[in-house]
Amino acid sequence: MNPVSASPPPADLVMLGVVSGNPGHPPSLRSAKKAAEASDKLHEACGVFGVFAPQEQVAHLCYLGIYALQHRGQESAGICVSDGEQLRLHREMGLVSQVFSEESLARLTGSVGLAHTRYSTTGSSQVTNAQPLVFEHGQLGPVAISHNGNLTNAQALRHSLFEEGYAFATSSDTEVLAGLLARTPGDNLELVLQRCLPRVLGAYSLGFLTRDSLVAARDELGLRPLCIGRLGEPDAPGGEGYIIASESCALDVIGARLVREVLPGEIVTIDARGLHSARFGERRDPAMCSFEFIYFSRPDSVIQNRSLYEVRLAMGRRLAAEAPVDGDLVIPLPDSGTPAAIGYAQASGIPFAEGMIKSRYINRTFIQPHQGMRDAGVRLKFNPMPHVLAGKRVVLVDDSIVRGSTSRQIVEALRRAGASEVHMRVASPPIRFPCFMGIDIASRSELIAAERTAEEVGHIIGADSLDYLSLDGLRWALDSAPGQAGFCFACLDGIYPLQVPQQLEMDKLALEG
Repeated sequence: MNPVSASPPPADLVMLGVVSGNPGHPPSLRSAKKAAEASDKLHEACGVFGVFAPQEQVAHLCYLGIYALQHRGQESAGICVSDGEQLRLHREMGLVSQVFSEESLARLTGSVGLAHTRYSTTGSSQVTNAQPLVFEHGQLGPVAISHNGNLTNAQALRHSLFEEGYAFATSSDTEVLAGLLARTPGDNLELVLQRCLPRVLGAYSLGFLTRDSLVAARDELGLRPLCIGRLGEPDAPGGEGYIIASESCALDVIGARLVREVLPGEIVTIDARGLHSARFGERRDPAMCSFEFIYFSRPDSVIQNRSLYEVRLAMGRRLAAEAPVDGDLVIPLPDSGTPAAIGYAQASGIPFAEGMIKSRYINRTFIQPHQGMRDAGVRLKFNPMPHVLAGKRVVLVDDSIVRGSTSRQIVEALRRAGASEVHMRVASPPIRFPCFMGIDIASRSELIAAERTAEEVGHIIGADSLDYLSLDGLRWALDSAPGQAGFCFACLDGIYPLQVPQQLEMDKLALEG
């Protein structure tokens, strides 16, 4: 077994299996992080995937599952499996395809598995923060944990654990949760979670692996998605199994079928007895992150029995009704703006066209050589087609604008390609407030729309006009009436579904003078 750092981990945090890669912060990943921070998209934290299949070797299924969830995090990936006696772990920095090989997967033998792909919002980008994490529980033995979300009271909990003598091996809030669980008594994980999770505030969709079970839990607001799938049939030859996954698209890739979502405030345990459920904490009005529908989740996923593709089409149709413009072509910023652009074209009667081609081989690991090449990443990723755009009044549809940097470069590129006018339409309301529940927005000062009108933002990015979908229009597309529980719109309206620690709030909400 290789430790993840030169100093020994605390007794509660057991680092198992093959853990390789530079334990520091490699220059390429620092560059990737800077590129992400400068980009015009929100970044979310992590994909969770787990398999319980008594008659299968599950490592390859876990690999396929997190490969399908790669869009949720591109910094690190890991898989932990159990053969009923021992937990084996492999995790490294990098994309799923870079982290795993046939040899590494062959070493991960077992019929229960838990996997993770990470984008960091709390905790730095280094291998010690890669997941799953494995900790030792005095009564349960080794337990692996994977986490999607962000704990708003992580610092207070970290301080409390430190005062109790806990020596942290990582900087992630996931270890804070692991430390709490390790110190919570109980002869089964369900009981431990029922006792521990009410102390934890914020967003968390969790997967756990013990020697003989797979467990899932979701915060009481249901901020982050988590679903349950079924692999095979009870009487089918070759056996059956259960899956937990951040999105249903990960079920599709392994031939599993969607059963249902893990409910807010629910603990689901899957073991030799089957699937059983328990509740924890208070029953609260659900407040799922609306940006799962706007951008984060893949359009081929289903959440709350809604096709995300159909929801994004509806956003585009409503945007066309709210913000019409005379144009010759509707084009998307590929790929995230495509469904809304199709909806806009359908409702407006303006022809849809692919005006830009996106390279499928550029990701956030692209290294910008120096300041003078800042635009190179955008030019490599999005290439306008002059023969489509020349002389045309273009309606450019995207899902959101965060900082405005990419939008400005795209508008400039369209004009260089010959577009006579560029009208930008955004299929979400303006983002004016930071998120405390797992979206990577450091402060209001980063947000181009925080204190600017649509006209002012349009002027900054160089568009002939710019308009956003209204909040009422977004609610309409989500089938959520004003005042009705079900979604969190905090980054759009500043109304947070849970109390935010005062210092965290001051740091993030303050605008630079």
